[in-house]
Amino acid sequence: MQNDIEKIKETGTQVVGISFDSVEVLKEFSDDRKISFPLLSDEGSRAIRAYGIHNKDGVPHPGTYLVGQDGVITADLFLDGYRKRHSSEELIEAAAAK
Repeated sequence: MQNDIEKIKETGTQVVGISFDSVEVLKEFSDDRKISFPLLSDEGSRAIRAYGIHNKDGVPHPGTYLVGQDGVITADLFLDGYRKRHSSEELIEAAAAK
């Protein structure tokens, strides 16, 4: 997403990453990859459990939610497996369709 962050912003979308990793791990990841959008730590996995996006082993399924300014989810994009990710183009298309 970082490579296409300007295209994503043009849709009026704010990118925010949420992970069960610690703040320290996310800071290192962000610094190493020059991530310009916020990465939030859900170290206790409360948000992950609240959204029901963890698998039977407790590992979260990677995915994307598009949330309107009113807090309502307008789209969700998930793939099977933890290694696959949607492309930036798929995110841009979903944001444009909202």
